[in-house]
Amino acid sequence: MAAPGESAPPAPAAPAATDGARPSPAAGEGLVRSLTHRQTTMIGLGSALGTGLFLGSGSAMSVAGPAVIVSYAIGAVLVAIIAVLLGEMSAAHPVQGSFGAVAHRYLGSWAGFLSRWLYWFSAVVVIGTEVVASALYIRWWWPDVPMSLAILAVAAIVLAVNVISVKSFGTTEFWLSTVKVVALCAFILCAALLVFFGLPDTEATGFAHLTDDGGFLPHGAGSIWLAMSVVMFAYAGFEVVAIASAEAADPQRTIRTAMRQLAWRLSFFYLLSITLVLALIPWRRMADGDGSIEASPFVRVFTEVGVPAAATLTNMVVLIAAMSAANAHLYGASRLLHSLGDDGLAPAPMARLNKRGVPAVAIGASTLGIAAAALLAFYDVSGLFGIMMSIAIFAVLLVWLLILASYVAFRRHRDAHPEEFTGFSIRGGDKLAYVAAVGVLAVAATAVKVPDMRQAALIGLAFALALFVCYALMARRRRS
Repeated sequence: MAAPGESAPPAPAAPAATDGARPSPAAGEGLVRSLTHRQTTMIGLGSALGTGLFLGSGSAMSVAGPAVIVSYAIGAVLVAIIAVLLGEMSAAHPVQGSFGAVAHRYLGSWAGFLSRWLYWFSAVVVIGTEVVASALYIRWWWPDVPMSLAILAVAAIVLAVNVISVKSFGTTEFWLSTVKVVALCAFILCAALLVFFGLPDTEATGFAHLTDDGGFLPHGAGSIWLAMSVVMFAYAGFEVVAIASAEAADPQRTIRTAMRQLAWRLSFFYLLSITLVLALIPWRRMADGDGSIEASPFVRVFTEVGVPAAATLTNMVVLIAAMSAANAHLYGASRLLHSLGDDGLAPAPMARLNKRGVPAVAIGASTLGIAAAALLAFYDVSGLFGIMMSIAIFAVLLVWLLILASYVAFRRHRDAHPEEFTGFSIRGGDKLAYVAAVGVLAVAATAVKVPDMRQAALIGLAFALALFVCYALMARRRRS
């Protein structure tokens, strides 16, 4: 609920599930519903399948060894629960602001303010890191290109794709994500060939590497929990599908199927890829990788198969992956910032749309992460960059908890007023929300043992408190 005595901005309109797709508004009047079902699903994959998977997960493997497979499986279950519950809410309320607007409606304007600003900041940081990563991949081919010029080139492409129109963004992201998915499928096929059949001059490895060096649990069962501090953030980004519901041509059908497909596809890609990598390459070698292109599991598998120029091929794939992730996160960040402006919780210009129904001002503001990352990369301010990433990491956990709390309140209202809703409903969804909340809190609890997570918790909580103070000051100013 809103703070006592507060004149909170009106909750966003929440169309009943029977609304279906609404007609596209006239130019400049509102967000345009032009994203297709396939585009929306691929947008989710584009944001969640980033460079982390393509360049390996050495840090998680160093913590848990082969048992990191269990960590990824647990993470897949948690993400699947959050995704389908978020899908139910988004299908019932396919409005701009997505989970932030739903939190505003069912928990109070403070929750809508906090969840959207937290997600916006985390997305902005990710945008900056993905653009800088893209620039590094470009310089791998042409080392003489100035870092600032490479960053500017990538940023210009990502910005242009988002500003032109929603349709251009959806089409571009669809094809970028398709390239990533094709590369993953090729990787899985090649790896499976080596594991089960081998080559004429190479014996099949089988799954002996999973138990050879210290067993499946070389660091004990507790390492599965500790590895979750790294693993869970590999799945972050699926929320963009819900954000896109406000611009989906058929939001009910799109969200219902896209979230379910996204959940199992992410689980399939991550679990199968990690298992095959660990079966092919001893886990200690993967854990000792330096994160370079040559250390990528893709390069190692393609090299074993005999694919020429494996490093060049992998560099192209990870470049596309980074640009795709930056593209999708810029979309999500700009839409939430636009909804904040529309609700009076951000500067008014953020609510403006251009003639093509695109929040160009919000998109421009969301590129601040690119500028900040470029400056930090130029001056090599690694400590400050680590602080920004810590805030972003913990912000994602807080957003997930707010999504789950919103779902519990939403489900209580839906059960009390079933006549207001039609469409699908997750059986036992409220109980699943509590299970997922316990899981998210367990991940946050790794701060007790993991130094990086401890820093993330301290800085992230301080940042969330600062946002709450800003909201309280805003509410007081409105009352006066």
